Amino acid sequence: MSGKTCVLGSFAAILLGVLACASPLRAQTLDSIAERQRAVESGLLPEVIVASDPDPGYGIYEGMRRDSVPGLSVAVINGGAVEWAMGYGAKRSGSSDSVVVSTLFQGASLSKPIAATAALQLVDDGRLTLDDNVNRWLRSWRVPENEYTARRPVTLRGLLSHTAGLTVHGFSGYSTGTDLPSPVDILEGRGKTDPVRLDTIPGTAFRYSGGGYMVAQVLMQDVTGDRFAPMMEREVFDPLGMYRSTYEQPLSEHLEQVAAHAHRDDGTPLKNRWEIEPALAAAGLWTTPTDIARFALGIRDAYKGTPGALLQQSTAREMLSEQKENWGLGPEVYGKGDSLRFSHRGSITGYRAFFVLYPETGDGVAVMTNSEAAGGLMFDVARAVATVYDWPTFQSETRTVVEVPAETLADYVGDYQLPSGAEITVTRDEDQLFVDVPGEDTVPLLAESKAVFFPKGEKARLAFKRDSTGRVTHFILRQENSKTKAVRQVP
Repeated sequence: MSGKTCVLGSFAAILLGVLACASPLRAQTLDSIAERQRAVESGLLPEVIVASDPDPGYGIYEGMRRDSVPGLSVAVINGGAVEWAMGYGAKRSGSSDSVVVSTLFQGASLSKPIAATAALQLVDDGRLTLDDNVNRWLRSWRVPENEYTARRPVTLRGLLSHTAGLTVHGFSGYSTGTDLPSPVDILEGRGKTDPVRLDTIPGTAFRYSGGGYMVAQVLMQDVTGDRFAPMMEREVFDPLGMYRSTYEQPLSEHLEQVAAHAHRDDGTPLKNRWEIEPALAAAGLWTTPTDIARFALGIRDAYKGTPGALLQQSTAREMLSEQKENWGLGPEVYGKGDSLRFSHRGSITGYRAFFVLYPETGDGVAVMTNSEAAGGLMFDVARAVATVYDWPTFQSETRTVVEVPAETLADYVGDYQLPSGAEITVTRDEDQLFVDVPGEDTVPLLAESKAVFFPKGEKARLAFKRDSTGRVTHFILRQENSKTKAVRQVP
């Protein structure tokens, strides 16, 4: 996934979301689609709700104003069908050109699971296999042989699950009118990124790699003899009724008229409207939330064994099986049974996007925005849907805030160094701690216990640790499945 990154990476991303947090209404208490829609629109929720907060929800337009998000589009899936879809705000900040259901957004990394579907179709057709060396089929470019390929080959399974050992995390776009690199140019580093190369034994570790998806794109093109964009239209978009989706870059003049403009995180629109992304399989998709919902439901049909589905049932179930670190063959996958869900997020210059679907129940949501500041907002929309429609997971967590003595808080004040070498500062103002992140806003912390704190609205936990003498030596930041140690610096 490409887009803006901070000095402290995921640490800063976790600490920056200081969100306001309505007594949730659930689907079984709401008789009509309109009531459910209004409940979602007025009940956006953060990851964590403070138990003492009497009104933890907020409205969608309130969130858009707060985060400088000009436009947002949503499609809600209930019981295996799109129940409602709606656009909010404007295609461009300050304009009266409204976002509607058919407005196009850049899908960024949502491109990947859709591209993976086409590759898996070739597996079903017997034209590719998941576990053979991809150099068997590559013609226009080949994975360079080295000491790692001598141990284990790069396979399609590895490419689609980010376990192939290939470099290049994501890609940057190009201004209108500039020459665009070909897929092979991108793989050879003749674009804006380094060459895509193998630097670890394939299959041994997860590492997100847009570069791997560019290898998959060239692989599909070599096997079919077709350009990627028309192949995707024929094999995926048309069968699923995704008529508002395209991998064509740049957009045609007709489609430009219905596309949302890209915006920076302060709400400023890009001068050239948006960037052109030639890395198609990795990040080149233009689409709508409704089309993304149709895609997700198409994968669900295959998973359930529906006749005429895009993939064989066994292939779809392999796609939604964890390979490593909650990644399947294209999407992220979590949970089991009714709680099984697959999802993907997208982050690219000027746009943020996300979708999730529970294949057993057929419930989910797709959210797309034209702002770099919408990363938190789109997940709050998803949590509102999860609450109103009573999903088995993805709902907010409630925490109780406790009082901590001032002298205990004073013990935690100081400078701390992360493994990256970056330093952050913990400060105190009377009965509250704050974290100062270089180049970013100061983040207030709430106390869950005398030693464990969290930023309001976020699931991250920051636990201070002491040595045998009682001196505070470091803290551990935990978020999802990862933890980071920050060592206190001696004055």
